[in-house]
Amino acid sequence: MDALAINAIRTLSIDGVEQANSGHPGLPMGAAPMAYVLWTRFMRHNPQNPTWYNRDRFVLSAGHGSMLLYSLLHLLQYDLSIDDLKHFRQWESRTPGHPEYKHTPGVETTTGPLGQGFANAVGFAMAERFLAAKFNREKFPVIDHYTYALCGDGDLMEGISYEAASLAGHLKLDRLIVLYDSNDISLDGPTTRSFTENVKERFLAANWNYLRVENGNDTQEIEQAIAHAKQSTGKPTIIEVRTVIGFGSPGKQGTSAAHGSPLGAKETQLAKEQYGWNYEPFFVPSEVKDHFASKVKQAKEYETTWTTMMQDYATQFPEEAKEFFATMQGELPASWEKNLPFYDVDSEKMATRKASGLAINAIAKGIPTFLGGSADLSSSNDTTIKGEEVFCADNFSGRNLWFGVREHAMGAILNGLALHGGIHPFGATFLVFSDYLRPSIRLASLMKLPIVYVFTHDSIGVGEDGPTHQPVEHVAALRIIPNLVTFRPADANETTAAWRYALVHRDRPVALALTRQTLPILPSTKEQAVVGVEKGGYIVAKENNSSIDALLLATGSEVSLALEVKQQLESEGLSIRLVSLPSLRLFDEQPQAYRDMVLPPNVKARVSIEMEHPFGWDKYVGDNGIVIGIDHFGASAPAAILMKEFGITKEAVIEAVKTSMKRSQTA
Repeated sequence: MDALAINAIRTLSIDGVEQANSGHPGLPMGAAPMAYVLWTRFMRHNPQNPTWYNRDRFVLSAGHGSMLLYSLLHLLQYDLSIDDLKHFRQWESRTPGHPEYKHTPGVETTTGPLGQGFANAVGFAMAERFLAAKFNREKFPVIDHYTYALCGDGDLMEGISYEAASLAGHLKLDRLIVLYDSNDISLDGPTTRSFTENVKERFLAANWNYLRVENGNDTQEIEQAIAHAKQSTGKPTIIEVRTVIGFGSPGKQGTSAAHGSPLGAKETQLAKEQYGWNYEPFFVPSEVKDHFASKVKQAKEYETTWTTMMQDYATQFPEEAKEFFATMQGELPASWEKNLPFYDVDSEKMATRKASGLAINAIAKGIPTFLGGSADLSSSNDTTIKGEEVFCADNFSGRNLWFGVREHAMGAILNGLALHGGIHPFGATFLVFSDYLRPSIRLASLMKLPIVYVFTHDSIGVGEDGPTHQPVEHVAALRIIPNLVTFRPADANETTAAWRYALVHRDRPVALALTRQTLPILPSTKEQAVVGVEKGGYIVAKENNSSIDALLLATGSEVSLALEVKQQLESEGLSIRLVSLPSLRLFDEQPQAYRDMVLPPNVKARVSIEMEHPFGWDKYVGDNGIVIGIDHFGASAPAAILMKEFGITKEAVIEAVKTSMKRSQTA
């Protein structure tokens, strides 16, 4: 029966790829036995409730092998029909080329970019340990699941897997088990041409438990290895399972030809003959259906047992039970906002990174599952939650996460934390280093995950650190990522309002670009920032009469500069409106009537000011407007010198306003 069930997985995968004439059959054909053993003998899950809180998590890090997962989910009676398998990789299909979160029932995370799923799994495992430390009580293992990942050679070549494995071993995440589909083949050919390191020694050095299965078709050997891994304590486990890519295809197995292309009609027939499979495409024998149905019945019992336990838990620990379910449903405590800090205009100047730190600590008081940290820059990013411990192997209840200098892993781990549920995560580094985690930010945006990125040292205001640490193109690069909301707040009040937005709106990630230099509290932000930031832009200082001579548009530290310009021009008899645009994306999403109210179309004289790349500003200033920005790298010098040399001064902006007014008058 095991052989029949495994071959059903293989042939469904082959048929899906053949029907689409696109895909990766090799991994499913080689890895089907280990996936089968895991899902039918170890995984605690309920196909009728794929979001059960204490389910085991499975991450297909080698996401190109998606038909393996889809075939399993179908056979295990998830809401995925045989017709869905037949529409693999097609328009509006529920079986896309790579697994997508919230697109297919049973898919825990979007994978495909190699190494990402591996690091996501570390985030899942960290979330499990944190929630277990918070909610579990003696005899009540509310959260006690495992996180399993299936990765390939390519995943382990990616630098992100090194970073994530290092942190997982340091944290002793013993409920993390990785199945390594080791077949010595990548897309271009044998891995011996580029990957000959000793994987065992690498993981042992990183404080992992290493196991090896010599025959990837031996279900008993695989079962023993997973059972051994579950008994291991104090270390995560990687199980290297030696497989043959494209197993069963006489002409392609063991070669890169089986990796990323359909087998073709002839090889499909020959492979099925090797399996003894004499059925039409997409056919599942009744005995295989019955076999998987028995596994589904067993799977349902896991949740039934847990639900019964939770009823007793709620009786003995009613407050904890109430908090647990609210937390897992993503609800925020009723009074979480009460400590959010807002500032009067006469308050002392404050860097927005400091304002962010104060907001973080206020939020932490109101949301017990709000946690995060920095890639070894917490003191510079102001991301330490005061009075809370560090999350570590000896204390999984800590809320300060030390990611070390591992920006890329941090990004993907944040994704895993958010995907698990019950966690409100944030991560931080310098804005210029956002490039290091950009692939993970992109995936968070694709999955619409509620993650906050704290990016400080946001401009040439960094000064003497020089061009390597002065972000120029980074805000523009973040703004063009779909679904990501990027804020560049103008003062402490806008910073608090941006944090509030991030916690209230749980359908996409938020990036904060924050200053190191201090900024004044602007005159109207205490009253306007919450609504204004929510809309992405607002009038921060009105014109001084009914007509408007020019519009000043700015973000971040440049809003206070623009205010000085406005005051100077008004002393000369002009009427100037100052608009703060902390989030271009949110402003663009507002109704046209609101945007026209803020930026009246009849006012053609416009100047935008931002110490970032000018990309994207033309549409706001129009043909007669002027964009003041920086389209080159910075330099090492005091910030004031740089601003003078690069034309970010009051005098330069005043000249630009007058030039724009002349253009508008002659247009």
